[in-house]
Amino acid sequence: MKLTFYGAAKTVTGSCHCLEVAGKRILIDCGLQQGRDEVDNAQLGFHPGEVDYVFVTHAHIDHSGRLPLLIKQGYLGGIYTSRLTAELLSIMLRDSAHIQEMDAEYENRKGKRAGRAPVEPLYTIEDAETTLTRLQEFNYGEKHTLCEGVEFRFVDAGHLLGSSIVEIWATEDGVTKKLVFSGDLGNLNQPIIRNPQYVTEADYVITESTYGDRNHEGEGSYTEDLAVILDETFAKGGNVIIPAFAVGRTQELLYFIREIKEQGLVKSYPDFPVFVDSPLARSATGIYSGDLTGYIDEEAVDLVQDGIAMFTFPGLELTESAEESKQLNFDTRPKVIISASGMCDAGRVRHHLKHNLWRPECAVVFVGFQAEGSFGRHLLNGAERVKMFGEEIAVRARIVNFKGLSSHADHDALVDWLAHFEPKPDHVFIVHGDMEVTETFEKELVELGYAAHSADYQEEYDLIANRVLKAGTLPPKKKPAQAPEERASSAYPELLDVGNQVLAAIKSNRQGANKNLRAMAEQLKKLLAEWEA
Repeated sequence: MKLTFYGAAKTVTGSCHCLEVAGKRILIDCGLQQGRDEVDNAQLGFHPGEVDYVFVTHAHIDHSGRLPLLIKQGYLGGIYTSRLTAELLSIMLRDSAHIQEMDAEYENRKGKRAGRAPVEPLYTIEDAETTLTRLQEFNYGEKHTLCEGVEFRFVDAGHLLGSSIVEIWATEDGVTKKLVFSGDLGNLNQPIIRNPQYVTEADYVITESTYGDRNHEGEGSYTEDLAVILDETFAKGGNVIIPAFAVGRTQELLYFIREIKEQGLVKSYPDFPVFVDSPLARSATGIYSGDLTGYIDEEAVDLVQDGIAMFTFPGLELTESAEESKQLNFDTRPKVIISASGMCDAGRVRHHLKHNLWRPECAVVFVGFQAEGSFGRHLLNGAERVKMFGEEIAVRARIVNFKGLSSHADHDALVDWLAHFEPKPDHVFIVHGDMEVTETFEKELVELGYAAHSADYQEEYDLIANRVLKAGTLPPKKKPAQAPEERASSAYPELLDVGNQVLAAIKSNRQGANKNLRAMAEQLKKLLAEWEA
């Protein structure tokens, strides 16, 4: 009986773990690697045809995004998940496949001009459709037999609609070990969905650690805090651009804005329009407005029972076509635009940033985690200029990090969740966090009396003997490459501009006096010598 880590090992994304028991191989999640974590997503680290079962904790792409690749490369079994995760996967995997196809098409257009061989998408919409036929749905709290020697149960993780903690009872040679995979644990007191549920018994716990070294900032009222930002921006005649994940975060924002409008909290422009510019978000909002029995908190249940539409209010418009999206940037009214992607690395939000970043009266509000290396993190780090679509854009808009709004449990909540296991597990594996975070969290858990460590990529662990069977490695990285222009140091464009001015001045003084040209040359040599020192 062993556990192998194929993703989210000292990285935040690409969750993928494999349990081997009683001659079966069981995969828990199969996610895409994103942002700074991204490597060759086509390399799974194992042969899909040798996997017997797959569990999916929730629909986010960093936990589910390589399922169609798994099918494409030979996986023949079922995919086990909760009902609402299955519904969300039906739109998210199709959307991901569309992106894979469009990315390949774009690369092939460039490659053809450069004489390069064509590339294939990671997977296609057809692969995604096949994947969806393999989904098998289960309710929270029901214990089921997967196969001889393996039982499982899903518990509400409170992270996303349908998100699950997975409990697995694994038996081999008469020895039973209980494993608990946290998936992504949710933040406390979020709108719509319930708080994460506690589990009290386990031999082994595999826990996420996204915020394992810090607590969330800003414990005020999300509704009032967001209203202040809107009011101040509209008073200046600006737009509020909110890069948001299409599934989960967008629906929370609509919930808050409905409350803002009902309570009249925006005085400068009470009838402000709100545009959700994401076809995926439009589809997801439909699911969030459907049958949520057994998945939402009491407050949301009361709203539904009172006949209140949680995500509908005057002034809301959901755009569909690309043309509708473009027209938003020619609408002179102050407005809210909620658009994907949440980290600004792709999607329609980049066009809205291009048209609004340079305007000091506007605001860009971040409401979710921005991974290292993402365009969103670059803006949060204080970029003064960025390159977008071949054009240099000054960053003059107000950049706001809405830190209190997160769908992940923070440090104290993670520690509290683990504290409910009595007695302490035989071992705790720390995954789904930046390397520095997982190592910091490991040190703290050990000080609290846990046997714990930060798992390495492709590490194998013997669950009977409770020891490392095969050491892993640090997460693989792409070959070093020149950073994209939009992710360069924030001061680099200014330096480059000055350098071009210097070069222009030199060229314009070709016929200048020798004395002056030599003096200028000496000054530049001195400057370069100081730079290199």
